[in-house]
Formats: sequence, structure tokens, C-alpha cells
Amino acid sequence: MLELTTPVQYVKGVGPKKAEALAAVGIHTVHDLLLYLPFRYEDRSRRLCIRDISHDESATVEVEVVSLHVKQASRRRNFKIIEVVARDKTGSLKAVWFNQEYLKDILTKGRQVRLYGKFERTRLDAVVEVKSPQLELVDDPEAETTHTGRIVPIYERIGPMSPNMLRRVVHFLIAGLPPGMPELLPESLRERLKLPGREEALSLVHFPEEDAELEQYNAFRSNSQYRLILEEFFLFFLGVELYKAEAQNVHKGRSFLVDDRIRKMVRKILPFRLTKAQRKVLKEIADELGSSTAMRRLVQGDVGSGKTIVGVLAAVIVIEHGAQVAFMVPTEVLGEQHFANIRRLLEPVGYRVALLSARLGRAEREVMLEEIKEGKIDLVVGTHALIQEAVRFSELGLAIIDEQHRFGVLQRNVLREKGLGCDLLIMTATPIPRSLTMALYGDLNLSVLDEMPPGRQRVETLQKDAAELKGVFELMRSEVEKGHQVYFVCPLIEESESSDLRAAVARANSLREGVFQDRQVALVHGRMLAVEREKIMQAFSRGKIDILVATTVIEVGIDVGNATVMVIEHAERFGLAQLHQLRGRVGRGPASSKAVLVTYPPLTPEAEKRLEAMLATSDGFEIAERDLDIRGPGDMFGTRQSGLPLFRVANLARDREVLEQARKEARAFLSSSEVNSVEGQNILRSVTERWSGHFEIGVGG
Repeated sequence: MLELTTPVQYVKGVGPKKAEALAAVGIHTVHDLLLYLPFRYEDRSRRLCIRDISHDESATVEVEVVSLHVKQASRRRNFKIIEVVARDKTGSLKAVWFNQEYLKDILTKGRQVRLYGKFERTRLDAVVEVKSPQLELVDDPEAETTHTGRIVPIYERIGPMSPNMLRRVVHFLIAGLPPGMPELLPESLRERLKLPGREEALSLVHFPEEDAELEQYNAFRSNSQYRLILEEFFLFFLGVELYKAEAQNVHKGRSFLVDDRIRKMVRKILPFRLTKAQRKVLKEIADELGSSTAMRRLVQGDVGSGKTIVGVLAAVIVIEHGAQVAFMVPTEVLGEQHFANIRRLLEPVGYRVALLSARLGRAEREVMLEEIKEGKIDLVVGTHALIQEAVRFSELGLAIIDEQHRFGVLQRNVLREKGLGCDLLIMTATPIPRSLTMALYGDLNLSVLDEMPPGRQRVETLQKDAAELKGVFELMRSEVEKGHQVYFVCPLIEESESSDLRAAVARANSLREGVFQDRQVALVHGRMLAVEREKIMQAFSRGKIDILVATTVIEVGIDVGNATVMVIEHAERFGLAQLHQLRGRVGRGPASSKAVLVTYPPLTPEAEKRLEAMLATSDGFEIAERDLDIRGPGDMFGTRQSGLPLFRVANLARDREVLEQARKEARAFLSSSEVNSVEGQNILRSVTERWSGHFEIGVGG
């Protein structure tokens, strides 16, 4: 008998090769495969007689095979066409299959078969035709519950596993479900919400009953689907709460209290007055830095809300107590930009700031590592290289991580452990929908920078067709002649034979040699040497360059108040969050600013939705919600370190309300006596099995 833990390769119809394809998407066991749900459902229960079928109508018919002919395709060698004539009491039809010669041994004369497909009547009273219909043999014991004659599940193909194969395999599993499947929702919750048992829910989500509401199933709101979605979120939030409980027990070596000396240093460093939101967030951070337990806080802010300066001031509090700060970023380019900005603020007051870069020579790197170990460097900026074993701190008091969605939970924990339970501050300039924040960062306390610094201008956003580039150039010239500066962003560095995108190199040359030959045009991209790139960026910041042609290396970390135009060429190829980040590079000074989205038709429906969102709003959090709706959570944030989706059944875009409910139910369960029952302990064990790698938790904390 198959168990839930049985490897899928031992399931009838799978085998080793198909098991490899299933493993690539996280399906290793029978249980995993049962949680691979159909993405939609078709009603194939509507059976018609042949004479009642209309043209272009989908239906199921039950017929008898009259004859079968195998034809050779005229233009394709070794390509066979199978033509079958079949009949019922009311008429006859012709069914055609392409390159499925094996059917000649199945569809023998007199065989009773059931066909589902879209039927055609080309002429009045002509023979009804159907191409590549779904086929089941009436005398096949599985016929009633797999491909036709009912509401049928439609699965996404997995490598060599076609939707039909998956349907057949899952039907086999459902029919042989082991008895006594453990429940993963508390009994009181199931009874209160009138939810089906787990075994029944798994059966019905794959093969709904005959009278099931098709619309409900395709909206993923049937009772059985809802139960499994709630269950997955519920178990996740149990993991979150258990992890937070354990984190509360992590005591750090020392507290970093804010006194008058530190306040004086903060005022000395501050280049401007903080906003009300920045002051509020900084106080939340300072309170936790001064406590005896380790801080675990996420600072979320829109483009230009000033999160970096908040992080720098938090670092000052720690450095003034003689401890060190690590500032981890996802890319070398972003690291260089943060290093330049932080050094400009901190080195004038005597702090030592370093950049642990892959571009360092071996000897230079060894010297830097020794200085970090001896505590001679106060703040070190770097990529994931910071978590390498060779990097050791004298006393790491604070770890700051920028754009956390690029890192896994385990990576940030490795960095924290270098400081023996040091404080952790995570920052993101990418606004995240509330549902994603709860899922990705549910184990952290949240601060939101929801206010823009004074002087930030609303950026007017325009969409222009590529045929209107001449007008875009005129706008650029008009701004340059007023003494302002322009960004011109391209997606690629060089032309590629496989791409029709305008490259940054080619665009920079065309502007220099053409309409802007009388102006200073420069190019910056990620393949440049860091010294050369920084030199150009500094020249642009000082107003020595009129037009900066760039790839997305300028997406974050550049603050030039005199830049008033952002032109994004091939805007249809950029993600929505990226477009919003780029737009945020302008509007930082007193002059009105524009973002021009230059598009090259034809546009995909998704691209049109992204552009429509950019034109409709400049609110980063609304942009994030629209991005979630357009792309879905998997595409927005990629996958976890394991390469697998965060959730198997639930969808963060579709199931926002269920997510909220599940969090409340998880907290209520943990505070109830039910958690100590046999069923409650079984539920906690399943949480550990599912989420221990994600949260590093143990049952009961």
C-alpha cells in the first residue's frame, strides 16, 4: 500500500525519469503530488447525442467505432493521421488524431468510447467532426472519473508529465488514499467553519462531485479548496509564531542605549531634518537596540522615503558603544553605491567604513579581514560575501540587510550569528503588499516609512511610442537648456543578435554623435570598473554631465536633485517595481520632473497592465498591490533558496483574506489548551517538518 511518504517514483505511471521532473518542482512524495492542485476545471459532464451537437460546441458523446483509417501526411514524413468514424443512435461523426498511431490498436471496430472536445459542423447536415478529442474507453474502470463525463481537473504540464498523465496518476492515488490520514487543522476550527476532513478535501479538490459549482472551483473558493488553503497558511503562521517565541529568548551580549553623547553625534551627522515618519521609525529601532533581547525589525519604505539615513543613524548608536555594524546588500553595484553614501556621512566624524568587494586583490582583502577581526573597521558594506566563514568581527552589534527579498532566511541568520545574537535591521525600498509582507517577513516587527521628505516632487509620467522619440529628445533638450539633467535608461549593454532591444552603448553613441553632440553625454553600466563608474556618477552628481545613459545600475542609490527627466526605453520590458524605482530617481529637487516610458509595439497584455499602473499612480504601495495582481507572488520575488515556491496550495495574490484569517487562527490555537492535546502536538510536529528549514524552529521552542 502506498503511504503519504512514499517516493513518487514508485507510483504507478511515474517511474524514475518522470520522478526527476516532479522533483524539480518540489514533488518528491505521494503527499507532495496530492498537493499539486489543478489550476482550472472543465465541465465535461454534459453528454449529447450526435444530432443535438451544434457547431463550435464542447460536449461529451458516447459512440461506437465504425471504422479507422491511418493516413500519411502529405508534407510531413513519418507523420500519421488517424481518422475514426463513429456513431450513436442519432447519427455519425468523424474524429481525427495526429501522430498517435497507437490508437489503431485501441479503437477497434465495435468499441464503445467516450469523446470530449469541440465539435464542428462545416455544412448543414454534414458529418460532425472533432479534432484531437479526449478519449476514454467505456469499459475502462477509470473512465467515469478521469478524462470525460464529469467535472474534470486540468493540471499544468510538468516536464514529460502531460495533464492527462497527471490526472490518471492522481486519480490512482485518490482511489488508494491510506486510511486514517492525520488532520492538520484543530477539530474545533474544522467544526466552527464547517470544513471537510483532510482526506475528503484532497479527494474533492482533484475530482469534484457531479453537482459541484464549477465557478466556485475555478475561483478556488470551494469548501475543500478553502480548507487546504487555510490549512497551509495556518501551519505557516504557527511556524512564524514558534520562531518569534524562540527569537524572544535570544539575549544579546549588550544593550545600546541612546544618551546625550549619541544624540549630539546624530545631530552632527544629519545632513537634513528627519521627517515625522523617519523620527518615529528611528525611535522604534532605538528602543529595541536599548533592550536586552535581539532586535528583528523590517523597515519598509517607498522610493525616496529615506530609509538609508535611518539605517545609518541606527549604526551610529551601535558604533558609539564600541561595536561594529555589517551592511549586507544583494549586488556589488548596490554595495558600491551604499559604501560611497555611508562613507560621505560617517568618515568626517572619524568612523572607519569599508567595502568588502569581490574586486579586492588577495593581499588587500587579507588586510581588510584582519582589520574587521580586530575591530578597527566600524562599518563594513558587502554582499553575501559577508557571511563567509573567513569574515570575523571583533564585536558585531548590528546587522543591516538591504533588499531582504534577495536573501533567504538562513543567510540572514548566518550573518546574525557572527554577532552572537546581534540586532537585525532589514530594509527594503521596494514597497511590498501587506499579504506578502506577512508571508515573507511574518517573523519580524514592521516599521513603515509612509512620508516623503520635504521637497520631493510628484513626477509626471508619460508614455510615448517609439515613433515619438523625436518629441522625447526635444523634451530632453528643453530641460538641459534650463540647466537640468536627464537619465536615459536602456535594458541592455550591447546589441545582441537574439534581441531587438536598443543597447545602452549604441544609444549613448547615437546621442553623442547626433542630436546632443553639443552636450555632455556619458554612459554607465554594470560591467564598468567600479572606479570608472563611480567617477562618472560623481561627475553627474556635480552637474558636469547633462545626459547619463545607463542600464538599471542607477535603479537605486543615486540622489541627484537637479535631474528632472527619466527616459526609460523599451519600458514594456521592465518590471513594474523596477519602473517605479527608476521613476524615483527624479523629482528629488524643487523643479517639476517627468518620467517618459518609451515603448515599442506590439505590447503584451501584461506589459499594458504595467504601463497603465505606472500612469495611474505614483503610490509605491498601490504599485506593489497591482504588481502582485499582475505577476503573482512567485514572479515578484522569485523562489526561495531551495528553488521552490513558498506555498504549494495557497496563492498570496488570490488568498489575501484567508491569509489574514489564518494568522488569527494560529495565534488563537497557540494560546488555547487544544495545543497540548495529542492532535495539537501532531499539528506542531507537522509544522516542524514543513517549515523548520525556513524558520529554523523546533516544536515548542
